[in-house]
Amino acid sequence: MLRLADLDSSMIGLAGGKAAGLGELIRAGERVPAGFCLTVESFVARDLPEKALLEAYQQLGGGRVAVRSSATAEDLPDASFAGQQDTFLDVEGDGPLVDAVRQCWASLHTDRAIAYRAAAGIDDAAMAVVVQRMIDPAVAGVLFTANPITGCRTEMVVDAAPGLGTAVVDGSVVADHYVLGEGPPDLPEAGCLDALQLRQLREAGQRLQRHFGSPQDIEWAIDPAGTLWLLQSRPITTLFPVPPDTGEIRLYLEFGHLQGMLRPCTPMGVSLLKTGAARWFQAHGVRDALLDPLPRLVPIGGRLYFDLTDFIRSKPLRDQLPASLEIYGPRVQSSMGRMLTDPRFAPRPGLPFRLGNAARVTALLTPSLLAGLVSSLVRPDAARARAYRAVDEIRHRTVPPSETATAEQRLDWVAEDSHGAVMSRGMLGLMGPLMAGIMVGAAPAALLGDLASGDELDVVLGGMPHNVTTEMDLELWGLAVKARQHRALFLGTPPAELAAKYRTGELPDIGMTGFLDRYGLRAAAEIDVGLPRWEEDTTPLWATIANYLRVDDPAQEPDRRFRLAAARAEEMIDTLARRVRRKRPIRGRIAVFLMRRSRRLTGLREIGKFAWLPAIQTSRRQLLMIGEQLVTRRLLARADDIMFLDLGEARSAVRNGADHRDLVARRRADYQRELRRPTVPGALLSDGTDVEALAPAPPVEDGVLTGMAGAAGRATGKARVIRDPAGAHIEPGEILVAPTTDPGWTPLFLTTAGLVTETGSPLAHGPTVAREYGIPAVICVRNATHEIKTGQLITIDGSAGTVRIEE
Repeated sequence: MLRLADLDSSMIGLAGGKAAGLGELIRAGERVPAGFCLTVESFVARDLPEKALLEAYQQLGGGRVAVRSSATAEDLPDASFAGQQDTFLDVEGDGPLVDAVRQCWASLHTDRAIAYRAAAGIDDAAMAVVVQRMIDPAVAGVLFTANPITGCRTEMVVDAAPGLGTAVVDGSVVADHYVLGEGPPDLPEAGCLDALQLRQLREAGQRLQRHFGSPQDIEWAIDPAGTLWLLQSRPITTLFPVPPDTGEIRLYLEFGHLQGMLRPCTPMGVSLLKTGAARWFQAHGVRDALLDPLPRLVPIGGRLYFDLTDFIRSKPLRDQLPASLEIYGPRVQSSMGRMLTDPRFAPRPGLPFRLGNAARVTALLTPSLLAGLVSSLVRPDAARARAYRAVDEIRHRTVPPSETATAEQRLDWVAEDSHGAVMSRGMLGLMGPLMAGIMVGAAPAALLGDLASGDELDVVLGGMPHNVTTEMDLELWGLAVKARQHRALFLGTPPAELAAKYRTGELPDIGMTGFLDRYGLRAAAEIDVGLPRWEEDTTPLWATIANYLRVDDPAQEPDRRFRLAAARAEEMIDTLARRVRRKRPIRGRIAVFLMRRSRRLTGLREIGKFAWLPAIQTSRRQLLMIGEQLVTRRLLARADDIMFLDLGEARSAVRNGADHRDLVARRRADYQRELRRPTVPGALLSDGTDVEALAPAPPVEDGVLTGMAGAAGRATGKARVIRDPAGAHIEPGEILVAPTTDPGWTPLFLTTAGLVTETGSPLAHGPTVAREYGIPAVICVRNATHEIKTGQLITIDGSAGTVRIEE
């Protein structure tokens, strides 16, 4: 038994997260109900020391106590475990106390706790138990020192209700909701907190955030005498990392997803991106490119964000921003529209770049690009052949150092020479055909206007030949066709085992070696040098081949579908040609000409990225060799640890023997945590605000039920109305509709597409766990379990707080 006053945050392994946090609160001078902790040693030994427990209970004064779980995997920076283990209030007497402790122990292994640990990537945990004097509050609730819905770090959020705070955290009441900004709070009529109490809570939140160094989720109670008691403080686990502090409000736009980078980018990946950009800017006359070639590229949570602040503040450019961001979708577009009216981004004179640099780049690029565009339109087949030759030449010019090179020479090559060929001026003649392909693919829509629908123009672009990625996919399908005679082997063996057998030469030859010679440099999120290529790990390829082998309908075979799409495209061009001759003969003929040219050029749109990959692949090989040498020198733990350094840090290790093992361990842990993050803000303010979450609620429409935002996101699926989770059945993809959701409901979240409840609070366990699982939630929807019927198709918007019942 240890007194809470004798614990601190370093003792999680002994006392669990809750007890260690309470001890830290006491050490920080906060008012916490007195109590003690039964450490994890008893749990691990499976031996409850009843005599010592009851003696500690009597020393506490006996009477009514709260018995609270305190698992070693609880209240962590990465996982809150909100309500996943049990708490028992108003426990009085020796027998009930012993029973409550045993039930706390047992709650570590409930279905909900096991499912939560699995989702958080935590293998196992041990259980300590906290015993505290009961507080009889007049009012209690939860304080978040950052807004958990918007992410804003300059707002605090309070939910409060009369009586015990459990009614707030388990979502069984509609709590009073307060958002505390920098000014005085708005007080609802007959609210259960006054301005003085809210100020006390704000000040407590500020103290604890300073003490713990991160935004906190705090449970509190105010007794009838007006005394504030703190019952728990733990990190808010769902906040997206805040951008670097620049001293002013700034706006960032996430753009990594445009390159298939939903996952975080490694530090070396970001560093090499900037290195490649430096080579390009140098080749095109931009001065000072080496200082920071992409100063507006800011990694936040490992994701690639662009600092848009100077553009939205630029008088000449700001009005064009929403239209230029159409590719990001309507929600990001509307977010930008709102930011244009934000006084913090008021327009300023000037451009966000140096006019001289822009003029030099334009002067250097324009003649060759124009010549390339014209020649590509006139002789598309010759232009395409020229593009393929450029790719081959880039590959041949990407020559690594010799086998005898030192680690420093290899690093110099990566930093200075790896991108020399691909980032050369005009990319050795590749840019003209590439730009021509993009242009002729997009221009017909503008020329035809309402004479062709978007669906018809999409048909024209179907089955597009000469696309290096499509060609790769069809070649992989060809491997699957060859694998059919060994179908049982390839379907019955796990992909990782197939990869191991391939490495040792134990698989039938279906042509994988030839495929890897051409495409082994590719991978998922392939612009990140930190990720393995297929040449290193063929597991994803064997998994794809197994999926192809499950195609048993000839009409669904990829090569047949591709040929059919190409035939439909040619038929559609003929159809549109007949239509436009009658109505818009001149513009129509130009559009048809461009559509036919598109079939011969637009497939090149993937070739620019493909040409870039040899530089990334060869750089990765060199970096791994350097990593091996640093492992030998005991400066890294494993070779690929070098991917969690930037080029400058790697240089300090190679040249000066800097030991980066601790830094790498921290960054790996951050990276693994971010890999589990279910959603990433598309637009982000420097105070952490997810701009999309600021969207106003839409007007009430027929068939739309209005509630309150619980967890951001949108989902459409069949409703499953459940009033009791015991024995409940829910199909994957269905949306759970319930009267409320305490922790006993959360195992159902793993297969749901979303959550709707009749009561609750954004800070209750249900929405908190929904945010961690990445499913949208709408709460406080009046009579939801009666208005919505099982099987109805509904669409929920967790940011707007609406539920639409579809036809």
